[in-house]
Amino acid sequence: MRLIAAVMLSVLLGSFLTVAAQTPAQPPAAAQAPPQPMTFFITSVGGGNGANLGGLAGADRHCQQLATAVGAGSNGTWRAYLSASAASGQPAVNARDRIGAGPWYNAKNARIAQNVADLHGDTLEAARRGNNLTKVTALTEKGDMIKGVGDTPNQHDILTGSQLDGTAYADGTDHTCGNWTSNGTGTAQLGHADRTGGGNTSWNSTHPSRGCSQENLVSTGGAGLLYCFAVK
Repeated sequence: MRLIAAVMLSVLLGSFLTVAAQTPAQPPAAAQAPPQPMTFFITSVGGGNGANLGGLAGADRHCQQLATAVGAGSNGTWRAYLSASAASGQPAVNARDRIGAGPWYNAKNARIAQNVADLHGDTLEAARRGNNLTKVTALTEKGDMIKGVGDTPNQHDILTGSQLDGTAYADGTDHTCGNWTSNGTGTAQLGHADRTGGGNTSWNSTHPSRGCSQENLVSTGGAGLLYCFAVK
């Protein structure tokens, strides 16, 4: 009996070793990438005075203050994604030139774009790849989604003053509400945070506002909100 038991144990052990040898080794679990600091957001509130933001400096200050309020003020120098027209002997300012080199991440660690070219689709390859700005990822500094088409109220209009490639207009028409100092006359070029409506799906250049007052911005589906990027 002992001999039979020993033989059976030997057979079972051999079978186990054969199966184990044929089973491929499992690769070690990949290390999870560490979370990235927030370097992009849409302002949760506007400046409160229509498109009069106190110029580019005032808009940058608004971005910096909101970032600081949620503990992200030291993630970089925060800049508003805004273009400005040439005026008073000063050259035009392109929004794309104000925001650093990237990459940029939102409040929930989703990458928005790797670099300026990807953000704007500068090349055919970059355009095919596209950026990652959608209603789900274009979040405020608090990590909230912006109300868009179908929500009440719709606030998807974002002030940019920019063309599709992120540059300032040079046609002699006001697209920046007097370089972000007017809450009355003029208009501002707007993008759509949810990439919906307005005849195209542009995040940064969809249509002009009806005017520069807070009421004008609200009436077209906005609240005077801005895109903010951290420059490292």
